[in-house]
Amino acid sequence: MALNPMYRRALALTIQQVSRQQTAAASTVSKIGNRDVVGFGMNGTPSYIDRVDFPMPAIRFKENTPDIQALREKEKEDWKKLTLEEKKALYRASFCQTFAEMKAPTGEWKSVLGITLILSSLGIWIYMWMKMYVYDDLPESFKPEHQEAQLKRMIGLGANPVQGISSKWDYAKGDWK
Repeated sequence: MALNPMYRRALALTIQQVSRQQTAAASTVSKIGNRDVVGFGMNGTPSYIDRVDFPMPAIRFKENTPDIQALREKEKEDWKKLTLEEKKALYRASFCQTFAEMKAPTGEWKSVLGITLILSSLGIWIYMWMKMYVYDDLPESFKPEHQEAQLKRMIGLGANPVQGISSKWDYAKGDWK
């Protein structure tokens, strides 16, 4: 039975995609080693990450060793028979940090503040250098006597008589309204 070329192409693409997924899954298993996959994980990837907002990683923290395997068998029985050290060892085999360790301050704010202050001082030094060597002196029109002369000229010309500076000048008295 001959397949339509379109169906043949769709079938070939499907087979290629399945083989890529199987290859990706095989390479992922080789990356995680001898660890147990215990959940869906973040975005469905078998990876380990300690996060407060996502407390259940997809794989265990440590690879399986004979000691951990023995503890896992003992774990299946009554937990009252486990010592505190065995419970801690089981926890550390599954998780790298406790919630208290994840939430503990890291001191990263110190480096952020230091870098911010260094960059701010660098900016101030660049401004001072440009003020001294790049910018010219202010033009003459910034001096108070020149600004006053410019204001008198604008009033004399009647600039902006409706809402501007000339509307606030009383020409009869020769003073501000």
